[in-house]
Amino acid sequence: MTPPDLPIRRNTVLLATVMALNSATIQLFAAVSSLTFVLVTGYETLLGLGPAIFLVASALTALPAGRSMDRFGRIPVISFGFSLGAVGCALTALGTATESALAVIPGFALIGSSAGISLLVRTAAGDMYPPDRRARGISYVLVGAVFGAILGPAVFSPLFAGQDELGAGFLTIPWLAAGTLSLLALGVTLMVRPDPKRIAELIAPRQEGPVASPAPLREILRRPGVIPALLAGFASMGVMVSVMNLTGYVVVDHRDHPQHLVFPIVGAHVLGMYALVLFVGAFIDRIGRTQALVGGLSVMAVSCIGIQLFEGVVMTAVFLFGLGLGWNLSFVSATAQLADRTSPGERGKLLGFNDLGSALLGAGLALLGGLVLDVLGVTALAFGAAAIVLLPVFWIYRRRDMGAGGFEPPKAEPTGLQPVPFGHSGTPPGAGT
Repeated sequence: MTPPDLPIRRNTVLLATVMALNSATIQLFAAVSSLTFVLVTGYETLLGLGPAIFLVASALTALPAGRSMDRFGRIPVISFGFSLGAVGCALTALGTATESALAVIPGFALIGSSAGISLLVRTAAGDMYPPDRRARGISYVLVGAVFGAILGPAVFSPLFAGQDELGAGFLTIPWLAAGTLSLLALGVTLMVRPDPKRIAELIAPRQEGPVASPAPLREILRRPGVIPALLAGFASMGVMVSVMNLTGYVVVDHRDHPQHLVFPIVGAHVLGMYALVLFVGAFIDRIGRTQALVGGLSVMAVSCIGIQLFEGVVMTAVFLFGLGLGWNLSFVSATAQLADRTSPGERGKLLGFNDLGSALLGAGLALLGGLVLDVLGVTALAFGAAAIVLLPVFWIYRRRDMGAGGFEPPKAEPTGLQPVPFGHSGTPPGAGT
């Protein structure tokens, strides 16, 4: 049974607080990153380059960060990530004040690296709960971002209210405020102890015989269910971040809405991502990973199309809420599935690889989406995003028809403390039966 003196509840609350502060910061980036880049450089055709820099940096950081988490623990790496975020926001503020792309570009890169590391907070969440409650455990931490959905507009909307036209210098104060939130997240992170990786090791059942060393990534990728979960994770995260980061520009430039209305819209999206996460986690544990993945990706596709069909602020917010909800289902399902297939010493590595692919896809889609938006308009962007997010659904069902697509985790024992054992080959026993 779980040792009674482990502060799992306390750590969960602290990590949820970290998610709240981080999601508020990311809302500013989603709302004004494209605008910041255009105002500083003066080139509208490069509007997708700002988000692309952010996402490429996030991608390149994810896998090394995951490997470092497996070696040094979760908290040192997450703390370093928020330090990078604070420095990145300060550089971006300097770039807007001086209208210098030479400061904004590395600022965006550091903020992206910070986001890539902070996303791995869910690794720490998965560490503290057994397999039969893992999706719920992840959801307990992610629910903190619901408060971030409220905090973001509360902090940033007043800074933009009453401004019909913005110059680059006007964005300096919001970026400094985002840096302050990153420093607060750093402080809360340092309060988490013991390290969640240590908790994972303590609650894991004792194995008979020698304990296998962590398997290399190439062996982990061959485990049943890993590739389908990765593909779904790539598509859901890639489409979500690219659409979210371009929405602010669409709302202001293509639909002529005031800039301050972007924050309630993005806040609705973040609310969709996390508001129902407590119910979503239990729902996923009940219906299984596959059905939740397919349902979440389908909701995302419908929401992408809806963003094109309705131009009003309210309906845009509604469909962005739907985009976030669909992402919630698919993202938590994929994360839980990948955590089910790894030991504590392998988990950060695999989730970091997932984030690498997701962010690279998101960067490519943001850059391509910016060009598509400028040349072909919102319709092409919306339908293209819907098509991409549906591709894993067809792949999953095709594999199931071939008898190779089921990837539900093994049923946990009644105690809830029996994670999947792994041998030296990295393959769960009985996987081929």
